[in-house]
Amino acid sequence: MKVALTKERKTPPDRRVVLSPEICREAVELYPELEIKVESSDIRIIKDSAYIKAGFIVTNDVTDCDVILGVKEVPIKALIPNKKYFFFSHTFKKQPYNRKLLQAILEKNIELYDHEVITAKNNLRLIGFGYYAGIVGAYNGIRTYGLKYSLFELPKLTSLKDKVALINELHKIKLPPIKIVLTGTGRVGNGSKEILDAMYIKQVSVESFLTKNFDEPVYVQLDVLDYNRRQDGVQKDMYDFFDHPEEYDSDFKRFTHVADFFIAGHYHNDAAPDFYMLSDTQNQKFKIRVVADISCDIGRPISSTLRASTIADPIYGYDRLSGLETDYKNLDHIAVMAVDNLPAELPKDASDGFGEMFLEHVIPAFFDGDKNGILQRARMTQNGQLTERYKYLQDYVDGKE
Repeated sequence: MKVALTKERKTPPDRRVVLSPEICREAVELYPELEIKVESSDIRIIKDSAYIKAGFIVTNDVTDCDVILGVKEVPIKALIPNKKYFFFSHTFKKQPYNRKLLQAILEKNIELYDHEVITAKNNLRLIGFGYYAGIVGAYNGIRTYGLKYSLFELPKLTSLKDKVALINELHKIKLPPIKIVLTGTGRVGNGSKEILDAMYIKQVSVESFLTKNFDEPVYVQLDVLDYNRRQDGVQKDMYDFFDHPEEYDSDFKRFTHVADFFIAGHYHNDAAPDFYMLSDTQNQKFKIRVVADISCDIGRPISSTLRASTIADPIYGYDRLSGLETDYKNLDHIAVMAVDNLPAELPKDASDGFGEMFLEHVIPAFFDGDKNGILQRARMTQNGQLTERYKYLQDYVDGKE
């Protein structure tokens, strides 16, 4: 089987890659029938020369390969018909801006495997950049705090080599005695937690966070049942929330009255309640003034996330009274960092971590008959049609919704 690492062509450019030379080497040693080619790229964080040195062919033509591996959406003009593609297509949630991409994939008889829906039997994701999104999001949030209050100026991550350099920069600054609320206990949330711990910020319980004052910065990490409660008052486990989010109300308001800084690292189901809306931010008790929205769901469940920001221009302000965009340095307004491609700011570390997961969970499925159903669950299209699992996208493809 021939596999190609495609050149990333989306604008703005993304420097990440699915497999590093080291992971490629390990993969072909484990599976001798596997051949890997690398499409030449002048933007990839790992140079062509590193792949050549590791013994792989670097070329401008990968049309002889069976499987094409990428990170971001492949432009329609660059799609090679009748191939198997792996990349983040951003279509399975019916994103309007990628409707034409999915239509083209079907027209070109491409088998699409979306990284985001590569899951285990329990539907938990197996691979992703979430951990690095959490790391970068926390760093950028702390950078935002420093800029808003003119306390310190951390460098942009694009000027730093890796996570070690990032942490070294954080050790140079000192936060005032603020309260930080972090949502999410998955890869994203734990990536952010790692940064807060690296800064030696004290973690406290929910009760202490809500009721006590501190003379040092502190944070609390919340799971879903810490900020949601059943409407009938019956206490159940988190799986009940995942199965029936519409039966819950938000209990996050109590944190907005004591927290200064909110790092949003949770996954949000559309049926789940909002964290806060404009009517909440208008309340004089609403204290949060910096939001690092790593989840970056526009408009809701966090009303201050008006739009995704960019790596080049990552911060904007939210007027908590009018709900309009404003100057983030206004002390009564909320500074919002809502970059939607955060791992791209730490491309080498993110690529290494992603490749390790891809080698562990996906590549074996090519050679073991997909005994665990990894490929079957992630296969969105086949033979010019949506697969059964993704038939719900047909109206989206047809332009009816």
